[in-house]
Amino acid sequence: MKSITIISVPVSNQQKAKEFYLKMGLKLVTETEMGKNQTWIQLAFPNGGADITLVNWFDKMPAGCLQGAVILTDDLEAEKERLTKAGIETGKTDSTPWGKFSSIADPDGNTWLLQQK
Repeated sequence: MKSITIISVPVSNQQKAKEFYLKMGLKLVTETEMGKNQTWIQLAFPNGGADITLVNWFDKMPAGCLQGAVILTDDLEAEKERLTKAGIETGKTDSTPWGKFSSIADPDGNTWLLQQK
């Protein structure tokens, strides 16, 4: 094994979620019809790492169940300011011995943690 390449993010409305993640700063990799009324939407973080795909077809992954995935940033406060300007609400900053954190949630409640080490 080498690494995680794609994380499935469970959403109720793929188009609404796609717009949120584009505002967040991710880039669209592909949007392809899969048949059976399903669409593969894959987005990438601007500086690499695992991509995400917006899924709505896994019975055991209801929309909003992704919690606590961590996104590394060099400057948490600058990132929070950029996201706020893009219309994305961020949580308060928590300082811990292992870094500073702030949370953001997509329209379904999937929660990500921004971390500055």
